[in-house]
Amino acid sequence: MYLLMEMQIKITKENQAVAGVIEALLLVALVAIVISIIQLQYIPQVMEQREAEHMDEISNQFSTLKSMIDTQALAGSIATNAPLAHVAMSSMITLGSRALPYFITAPSFGELSIVENNNYKMELFPPTSPPSFPLTSIQFHADNSYFVDQTYALEGGGIILNQSTGDPVMRADPSLSAAIVNDYEMKIHFYLPIIEGVTGKNVSDGIGKCFVRTNFSSNDSYSYLVGTIEPSYEIRFFTSYLNAWNESLNRLLGDAIKQGYIQVFISQTPAPHVKILPEQNKLIDFEITVVKISAQIGPGWVI
Repeated sequence: MYLLMEMQIKITKENQAVAGVIEALLLVALVAIVISIIQLQYIPQVMEQREAEHMDEISNQFSTLKSMIDTQALAGSIATNAPLAHVAMSSMITLGSRALPYFITAPSFGELSIVENNNYKMELFPPTSPPSFPLTSIQFHADNSYFVDQTYALEGGGIILNQSTGDPVMRADPSLSAAIVNDYEMKIHFYLPIIEGVTGKNVSDGIGKCFVRTNFSSNDSYSYLVGTIEPSYEIRFFTSYLNAWNESLNRLLGDAIKQGYIQVFISQTPAPHVKILPEQNKLIDFEITVVKISAQIGPGWVI
């Protein structure tokens, strides 16, 4: 009798031990399933939202950078001897976003650079003196892991957004204005900032924050008569963002286009460019103010 009772106690204890192990395994499996669902379903959405918010932040930061450069250019052009005109200013740019802790995620990286390419320019044709003006830019390229890759460029005074899908768009127009003078003449004024980088201080990349330091350097103004009866008869913009410039110029010069003073369109010869072409017997009084801005990226200021 005693032996039988002892065997029942042992069997009961062993059954309880097995049940505890099974419960632990089931709990671990449940936790693993929950974590897998979060990792596969929700984490990509969270990271995509974080990167989208980072792109919105870049848009705001580029707007601030444009405002700062416009202010420096205006102050310098109005009074080159004023102390304010030569005060260097800094603008912050957030390069990337970090990965989430405890989950398998990838950070996004960004690169900020000053682009000075001789192929990007605004010119009058046939050539005048000076024959052309460079379209320099400060560009930010985001290498995102979840959201679409995007590039922001402050080129020729305008803010351009370009992404891997779709055409580039002008988020903020350059400083260009137009007015009708009389039945055959119109006036265009273009305020063109030219970014001049400092050697060794023109690029930064990673996931942290960096600063762009800018300072007014000099300014010059030029005036041309552009028309079918003059030596200079068209204005060309050579850029890698043709669609953005074409839409922006059509928007800014819309009244003159509707009233038959000019045409604005993309031409493919001699190289792809956006063209402002006067209509027959029409004249453009074209004024351009060129403002040179010294700029550098990263610490260790030179200017």
